[in-house]
Amino acid sequence: MGKDKKRKSEGGEEEGGDSKEAWNSKIEHLNAISKPLAPRKLSKRLYKAIKKAAKQKQLRKGVREVQKFVRKGEKGVIVLAGDVSPVDVICHMPLLCEEGGIPYCYTPSKDDLGAACGSKRPTCMVMIKPHDDYRELYDECAGEVKDLPLPI
Repeated sequence: MGKDKKRKSEGGEEEGGDSKEAWNSKIEHLNAISKPLAPRKLSKRLYKAIKKAAKQKQLRKGVREVQKFVRKGEKGVIVLAGDVSPVDVICHMPLLCEEGGIPYCYTPSKDDLGAACGSKRPTCMVMIKPHDDYRELYDECAGEVKDLPLPI
């Protein structure tokens, strides 16, 4: 039982990226297209919003599911993992988001993104849909993601 508690606490520290060293080591493995990258504090808030969205069943996760609902015109904030390999898996999504007027950003780790969803599997991308239970957090995150500078 003691080992399980230790594992949970270690996972919680990794998921939020509490230390700057952990954040810097994750940034080393980013793809060339991982722009705009969410800063450390925004990434933490996005992970928190993802957890709340998962509880309310307001989360789309995975490349195929997110892509399907973006093409259908569903609105939300898209969070992509910056360490996806091969990059061809997600390289078309920024263009789809820009055409649809959907805010998007990258976070450093697909492992952290999957953990925030409540899954043990890494996730390449998620769409956070708006909901009344976490509206304030969603609006704050969406506003900051929109303000991030897009690559030229």
